[in-house]
Amino acid sequence: MTTPKPPCFAQFENWAEKSLLDLDTARREGVKIAGVFCTYAPLELVRAAGAVPVSLCGKRQDPISAAERQLPANLCPLIKSSYGYAVTDTCPFLAASDFILGETTCDGKKKMFELLQKIKPLHLLHLPYLQDDETALTFWMDQIRRMQAFLEQTTGQLITPDRVRQQIHDANRVRELLKKIAYMASDHPVPLSGQDAMRVFESSSFVVNLTAFTELLETLLQELAVMKAQGISVCPADAPRILLTGCPVGKGSDKVLKLIEDSGAVVVCLENCTGFKNFDLLVEESGDPFEALARRYLRIPCSCMSPNQGRFELISRLTRDFKVQGIVDQTWQCCHTYNVEAHGIKNLAEQSLNIPFLHIETDYSESDTEQLRTRIEAFLEVVAMGRPL
Repeated sequence: MTTPKPPCFAQFENWAEKSLLDLDTARREGVKIAGVFCTYAPLELVRAAGAVPVSLCGKRQDPISAAERQLPANLCPLIKSSYGYAVTDTCPFLAASDFILGETTCDGKKKMFELLQKIKPLHLLHLPYLQDDETALTFWMDQIRRMQAFLEQTTGQLITPDRVRQQIHDANRVRELLKKIAYMASDHPVPLSGQDAMRVFESSSFVVNLTAFTELLETLLQELAVMKAQGISVCPADAPRILLTGCPVGKGSDKVLKLIEDSGAVVVCLENCTGFKNFDLLVEESGDPFEALARRYLRIPCSCMSPNQGRFELISRLTRDFKVQGIVDQTWQCCHTYNVEAHGIKNLAEQSLNIPFLHIETDYSESDTEQLRTRIEAFLEVVAMGRPL
């Protein structure tokens, strides 16, 4: 029996593809399109300059072989997929972008951007690797100001404090709604699967009209609340409740998420950049808006930060809030920072949170699907027994 979906959910399916029409209209009206790769790029500044941000992260296997003509095979599939789309000119969002905003989250992306800037104009944000240090904040503030200058020069629009404040307010509203939608899965019944929640969260990366998108999120939240009140759930009450953490996932790179739910569990929480990392933190709406942006974005608990205690604290909080019974940590092959952190997350899960943990290192191909299915099914059996591995 198929579980009913919220009436408005159909608008989120194939959202990225549908948004291309809005992007085309915006471009004809003279709006600049900014291609972005990471949650560290302050989108409020992009919108304050009158531009529209869209995500360029590659999430499919198809273009990787073309990228490997220049990039090493033993490189993160997200980097290779992203660059493969660029060199084959098969990404409509890259084609629509007037310029690209990159960030030095890892060495692989940093070097890939050196090649990408030969294809499109690119501004690189240099990240500090400390979060609780005033010198790091000062450095990051300078990067925010440099980004502001680049955007003003590229778009011809002056980014005023008032414009930034308005965009901060609007972006915070979207974050609040996404967080409330996510928390619909914090207890039973669960009205939205992890796969469907991912589609909703991912849609925020392809928004031209932020006001209309906000209204759609409000409608979805209302419909989910009705379903929850009626006891409608995508899973039985005894389905294992899983938190998925690690590298970003999206449509096309979500095989682990699918395997977990196809095996009878429900992913009640996405901690990665597709989920909570993207919308958990709000921007302070008082004081200097540029400093507020710098402080908020610098606090994002990505594994590129050293140390990265925020990720451990976030996983601990979400495990409690969502009544998580098992943690799956997915790392893309050759993502060294997340691979190194996996051991610490394992200790957190098994020693502090007292729940089972599974680390999966994989890529975008389907070659290991059945092997992963076997591992995930065995893991879920342990989760069902209620004890760590």
